[in-house]
Amino acid sequence: MKLRYIKGGCDNGPCPTLYETDRGSLIVQGYIVDDGEALEALRLPSGETAVEIPRELLQNLDGTHGRDPGRV
Repeated sequence: MKLRYIKGGCDNGPCPTLYETDRGSLIVQGYIVDDGEALEALRLPSGETAVEIPRELLQNLDGTHGRDPGRV
Protein backbone atom coordinates (compact mmCIF):
# COMPACT_ATOMS: atom_id res chain seq x y z
CA MET A 1 0.00 0.00 0.00
CA LYS A 2 1.33 3.43 -0.92
CA LEU A 3 0.54 6.44 1.28
CA ARG A 4 0.35 10.10 0.37
CA TYR A 5 0.46 12.73 3.12
CA ILE A 6 -2.63 14.97 3.21
CA LYS A 7 -2.40 17.02 6.40
CA GLY A 8 -0.72 16.81 9.79
CA GLY A 9 -1.61 18.23 13.17
CA CYS A 10 1.85 19.58 13.96
CA ASP A 11 5.22 20.24 12.39
CA ASN A 12 7.50 18.70 15.01
CA GLY A 13 7.46 14.93 15.37
CA PRO A 14 4.72 12.30 15.23
CA CYS A 15 1.21 13.63 15.73
CA PRO A 16 -2.29 13.17 14.30
CA THR A 17 -2.03 12.99 10.53
CA LEU A 18 -4.21 12.13 7.52
CA TYR A 19 -3.00 10.08 4.56
CA GLU A 20 -4.66 8.79 1.41
CA THR A 21 -3.84 5.39 -0.03
CA ASP A 22 -3.49 4.04 -3.53
CA ARG A 23 -6.53 1.89 -2.68
CA GLY A 24 -8.92 4.85 -2.58
CA SER A 25 -9.08 4.94 1.22
CA LEU A 26 -7.78 7.13 4.05
CA ILE A 27 -5.45 6.36 6.94
CA VAL A 28 -5.83 8.35 10.16
CA GLN A 29 -2.95 8.50 12.61
CA GLY A 30 -4.11 9.60 16.05
CA TYR A 31 -4.09 8.99 19.77
CA ILE A 32 -5.27 5.55 20.91
CA VAL A 33 -8.67 5.69 22.58
CA ASP A 34 -8.30 3.82 25.86
CA ASP A 35 -11.26 5.28 27.76
CA GLY A 36 -13.37 2.28 28.81
CA GLU A 37 -16.68 4.14 28.62
CA ALA A 38 -15.95 5.43 25.11
CA LEU A 39 -14.81 2.00 23.90
CA GLU A 40 -17.95 0.37 25.31
CA ALA A 41 -20.12 2.93 23.52
CA LEU A 42 -18.27 2.37 20.22
CA ARG A 43 -18.78 -1.42 20.33
CA LEU A 44 -15.89 -2.00 17.93
CA PRO A 45 -15.83 -5.32 16.10
CA SER A 46 -12.75 -7.53 16.10
CA GLY A 47 -9.98 -6.10 13.96
CA GLU A 48 -10.97 -2.43 14.45
CA THR A 49 -9.59 0.22 16.77
CA ALA A 50 -10.38 3.85 17.49
CA VAL A 51 -8.08 6.86 17.44
CA GLU A 52 -8.73 10.43 18.51
CA ILE A 53 -7.69 13.41 16.41
CA PRO A 54 -8.16 17.14 16.83
CA ARG A 55 -11.18 18.57 14.97
CA GLU A 56 -8.85 21.06 13.25
CA LEU A 57 -7.21 18.21 11.33
CA LEU A 58 -10.43 17.77 9.31
CA GLN A 59 -11.18 21.43 8.76
CA ASN A 60 -10.43 23.14 5.44
CA LEU A 61 -9.67 19.93 3.54
CA ASP A 62 -10.11 20.41 -0.20
CA GLY A 63 -8.16 17.40 -1.45
CA THR A 64 -4.88 19.30 -1.83
CA HIS A 65 -4.59 21.49 1.27
CA GLY A 66 -1.50 20.80 3.32
CA ARG A 67 0.14 18.34 0.96
CA ASP A 68 3.85 18.08 1.50
CA PRO A 69 5.52 16.37 -1.47
CA GLY A 70 8.53 15.53 0.70
CA ARG A 71 6.48 13.31 3.03
CA VAL A 72 5.31 9.73 2.49
